[in-house]
Amino acid sequence: MLTDGAGAQKRLRAVSAAAGRAGVRAGMRPTEARALCADLHEFAWDDVAIGAAVTELSAALVAASPQVTPVSGAPGLWWVGASGFDGIGGERELGSALLRVARRWHPRPRVAIGDSCVAARAATWAGASFERTGGDRTLVHVIAPGHDAAWLAPAPLALVPMDEELRAALHALGLRTVGALAALSAEDVERRWGEIGMRAWRLANANDARRPVLARVETQPAVEVELTIPAATMEPILFLVRAALERLVHDMIAHGRAIAAVAITLTLDDARGALVDAPAHTVTREARAARPLARVLPLFERCRALLDSWTLDAPVSAVRVAIVAVAPLSGEQGDLLSTSWRDLGAADAALERLRAELGAGAIVRAEAQDTHRPEKAGLWKDFGPSLQSDSPTVSQTSQTSQTSQSTRCQTNSRAAASGSDHRTVRLVVREPVLATPAARRALDPPEHIDVSCDNEVPRTITWRGQHIPVTRALGPERLSGDWWDDGYRRDYWRCESGLGEMVVYLDRSDDAWRVQAWSD
Repeated sequence: MLTDGAGAQKRLRAVSAAAGRAGVRAGMRPTEARALCADLHEFAWDDVAIGAAVTELSAALVAASPQVTPVSGAPGLWWVGASGFDGIGGERELGSALLRVARRWHPRPRVAIGDSCVAARAATWAGASFERTGGDRTLVHVIAPGHDAAWLAPAPLALVPMDEELRAALHALGLRTVGALAALSAEDVERRWGEIGMRAWRLANANDARRPVLARVETQPAVEVELTIPAATMEPILFLVRAALERLVHDMIAHGRAIAAVAITLTLDDARGALVDAPAHTVTREARAARPLARVLPLFERCRALLDSWTLDAPVSAVRVAIVAVAPLSGEQGDLLSTSWRDLGAADAALERLRAELGAGAIVRAEAQDTHRPEKAGLWKDFGPSLQSDSPTVSQTSQTSQTSQSTRCQTNSRAAASGSDHRTVRLVVREPVLATPAARRALDPPEHIDVSCDNEVPRTITWRGQHIPVTRALGPERLSGDWWDDGYRRDYWRCESGLGEMVVYLDRSDDAWRVQAWSD
């Protein structure tokens, strides 16, 4: 027998078939069990060993059916999908296959097949399956399709999972069989026992929502590491992420794949996971590269930039790095003698390095806006993970790689077929030396100026304490718009002087002059 608990709380968790024939039952105290069978051997319940055995047998059962689910809280019980076996021997052949697998762990396993999980579990306790002289056929019980409720009707209530208080109340009312509970009306059951009673009533009518799930092989390559001591800083996490990426990149290259996106999951060591059954508190962030990569350095720099912006609410007890998107590995190779070829992975790594050293907003790019107002015609946007919508998709990357390879192969084949080296002779034309263009400097926001006019034409500009004579004024050019937001009406002038060109305007909303930009 296997016992669980300590002291007065110690109870039998599982008993052997021989002990069961002697009247020993799970839930008894060890002293009660020894009173019935003095030759009992007691062993402590080991959750780790039991869990490992359940996992091992679950993997073995997949060979018989792709739908395998170990029942939570009931080690030794599995839900196995039995549909789709009509063409390969039927349900009884499936039961025999399950018996052959289960006998590696138990000398006398039992299999029952029904339309519902509750009926199948109850059928495993059919009397014929406990006969010591019975053959393999008695160990497989098949309930006729559509007859689960009728088969359950004479069964005792002990075969239907329910709350113990509800079970005691039903016994007090004289209800001993599953059929007696199923005969009650749903209204009476719900009014007296609520949702707990309705759940048991549905099971008594063979209405069971539990189903085996499809066993799936892990499709996301991932590396998960637990920290011996929870880390409150990112330094040990970065070390683990770098090692995980090295492993994952190596595996992806072996399969001819490049990494397009990486997900980092941190398990936080806080009070949320204090309960035994409570799930661990995890936080996941995703890092996407501008293009699929098969190099550790640019991927690590992107992950480091992501972790640097991550604020930890609690120490980290585990790190998981998973690949969530891949693309075919590009076969394009570099040419040392070609000045037009560039290693895009090296450029990505350099940008990520700068971002990690200077901060998330250090690398920006100009982006045009849909407006005619000069100071709002463009803005600086972070050149970072938020711009991944502009990056090529996995299919586009693959098509581009294949197109470049086919084009290169066609070019090489044509050159080989011609057998000659065609060279063109061009006259060297010396390009005229152009003067350095003037630099335009825009002010944001525009600054207030004083302007003296002659017939509404600017003649003198006073700006920052300096009087600037205007030698030539071009304008006016009327700009207006944004009436739905903060509308504007301006008269722009281009004023030339000995110091350069200035762009000024008269704001009609307040009749004030301002300088927008100047060139020097």
